Formats: sequence, structure tokens, C-alpha cells
Amino acid sequence: MSKAIYEIVDNLPKGGITVSALKSLDFVVPGQWNNLVGFDNTIRAVTGETDEALIQQIGERAVTLFNDKSQGYQRALWLYDTVDSASGLLGTAALMNRIGQDTFLGFLKNLTPKPERAQSIDLCVKLVTELVAFCQINGIPGDSIGDFLAALKDYSGESLMRMVALVSFDGLIPLGAGFTDKALSMIKGMSPSELSHNQTFKGVQDLIPGGNDAGKQAFITESFESTKGWMDEFVASKGLTQQGLVNNLSKFVEFSSDKLDYLGAFLDVSVKYYRHTGIQTLARRLIERAVAEI
Repeated sequence: MSKAIYEIVDNLPKGGITVSALKSLDFVVPGQWNNLVGFDNTIRAVTGETDEALIQQIGERAVTLFNDKSQGYQRALWLYDTVDSASGLLGTAALMNRIGQDTFLGFLKNLTPKPERAQSIDLCVKLVTELVAFCQINGIPGDSIGDFLAALKDYSGESLMRMVALVSFDGLIPLGAGFTDKALSMIKGMSPSELSHNQTFKGVQDLIPGGNDAGKQAFITESFESTKGWMDEFVASKGLTQQGLVNNLSKFVEFSSDKLDYLGAFLDVSVKYYRHTGIQTLARRLIERAVAEI
């Protein structure tokens, strides 16, 4: 890790496409997420502390915890970082060719929508990434599906927003209603070698439990199956629809509504919600633990 954790938190964007896209989801979980940027700001927000000397002390302890390789914090950051960049890889080349030529609306022509299969694997892999990162941050074995499910019920703040974004940007918008059934049947119906060629899976496979591709596929399937109820219930209780999400997103991010299949690809490339909210979650957990240990 080249950058210090406080620099990473200080350098989170205050605006831009990722932040706008996340703000478009505020109507789903009103007031749950505000874009907390800056390490000292985060310490103040999490602890309510105003004493500068104590803030400094908490910060130093948090940095020490993050730098301790025996803890899971760096691995969690790597997961959040990697899953976003791996899933957006396919579209990035197309995006790079267009920059400077016209608005990003023009570059949509060069983005190929992900086939449902690839999008389904993405959704499943991203969900597992959340589960494994959760285990790393909390110092529990990486395959603790039960612990994750129990915690998910109490998710709030940026962690809840990350799950809302997962359901919206990687589920409902690209795959439509019944996205959990689609994704589950896709992941169950493919061979381990097919999974191993998926860009997003390749990015994070090293930290997915399961030994080999078949084992990892089984773990992904089990994790998704276990979490499917929470996702379905969430979508139903909030009355979420593809159209509703798209309408709301259009207030924050400019795109043409007749290009819905391209919207998923655009979100993949441009919206780094895993990294953004993942860093916020990580900073919060580090600070909470630092306070407890001081």
C-alpha cells in the first residue's frame, strides 16, 4: 500500500459522477449517507470529539491499526478498490478513446452493454466481495456467511448505501426486475472455467474462499443464495423499480433514457461506489476501534 490511510480518506472526491450517482439513491434510504471526506473530519463525525490532541491520538492509533498487516484492513481496502476497477475494465478502454472528443454521452456509442451473463457474475462477485471485506474488517474468518447476514440487518450509513448501490446499479438497472433470480440461475448454470474468465472474478479471486474455481463458485453461489432474501425484501419494501431508479438517476447524472442497456455499462466504468463507500466504512471502523483501544 503506497498511500497512507489518512491520505486516501482525505483524497476522496467531494463531487463528480460517483458522488452524484450515490446521491441519486438518497430517496431509497433518506439521510443514511452523507459524503464524509477527510480523515480528521471523519474522526470528529464518528467520535463527536473536539479536543485536537485527542483527535491526533485517535488518528495515529487508527493509522497504526491499518498498517498492521496481520489485521484485515489493507485486504478489505484492496477488495473494495479492485472489485470496482476490475468490473469497469471492459468499458474503460472505450471511455479513454473518447475523452476530450465530446461529452461522455457521446462515448456511450462505444460502450458495449455487458451480456446478462457477465453482469450476473459481476453482481454475485461484488456481493461476495462485500461479505469477505466485512469479515476482514471485523477480524472473523472470511467464509462467515452467518455473521455477515446477521450484520446486514443492522447495516447503516455508508455500508447500507453500498448495498443499495449494489442492488440498484449492478442489479435492478442492468438486469431488471427479478435480478436476483436471474443472477442466481446464471451462476449456478455455468462451469467453473467460465467463471474463471470473468474480469471481475479474476480481479478478486485471490481472497474469495474456496480453494479452487469450483470451490469459489460454490461459495459465491451459497453467499448469494443466503443474501437473496435480504435483497428481494429490500427491493419490495422500498418499492424499487428499474424505471424509478433510472428516473432518479437522471436528475443527477445526464444520460439518454433510450439507452438503458448502455447505462449499466456506463455505471460500471464511471461509478466507483464500492471504493468510495468502502474507504468510508474502513475509516469509520478503524476510528471506532482506535477510540476503544485508547
